[in-house]
Amino acid sequence: MIDFLFAVIAAGMSGQGAPSAGITAPPAPEAPVTVQAPAAPEAPASPGVPAAPAVPVQKASFDMSVVPAGLQAEDQTPSGKFTTATEVKPILNATRGNWVAVREYEGKDYVYVTHLWSWRCGLAAIAISVNDEQMQNWPMPPCHTEFSTPNAILNDDPNPLLTFKPGSVEKVTIQVVYDDLSMDSASFARGEVLIP
Repeated sequence: MIDFLFAVIAAGMSGQGAPSAGITAPPAPEAPVTVQAPAAPEAPASPGVPAAPAVPVQKASFDMSVVPAGLQAEDQTPSGKFTTATEVKPILNATRGNWVAVREYEGKDYVYVTHLWSWRCGLAAIAISVNDEQMQNWPMPPCHTEFSTPNAILNDDPNPLLTFKPGSVEKVTIQVVYDDLSMDSASFARGEVLIP
């Protein structure tokens, strides 16, 4: 049955079996037809909903004192192994809410950056500030390019966590430098990143 259906469709597309008498192509237009998009409405589309104010987007301020000296932009040819900013930046932008996590465990506050370390091969540096304290550079383990998963966190690598007094972490700010030397940062309130 399906073969018959495909045969009918194919015959229709090739014009075979279609009567040719009385069927003519439409005449070509004499002048090009111009289509203009409708103008944007001046008033909000929904009554009672105010238009968004035209506020300029503020650029994040970066703490350059914690950026390691001598960084140089790396080649951005995609490797397929997520080892460049070109490959990891879209992922980290989409998963910004996972950059950091806070957990109450064994009478302490734990701050994790496991997610960032899992994409560290496209990063040049990470810095952290807890409760608006001075930003601190947080050294990352090396990228393990000798393995098929260079971003893996191995047993010999340091742990991607810091510990604090219980209930003391109220805000965490993270600053990242990608290996193309572009930068990004994000701040999170405790409730936004608290995990069980």
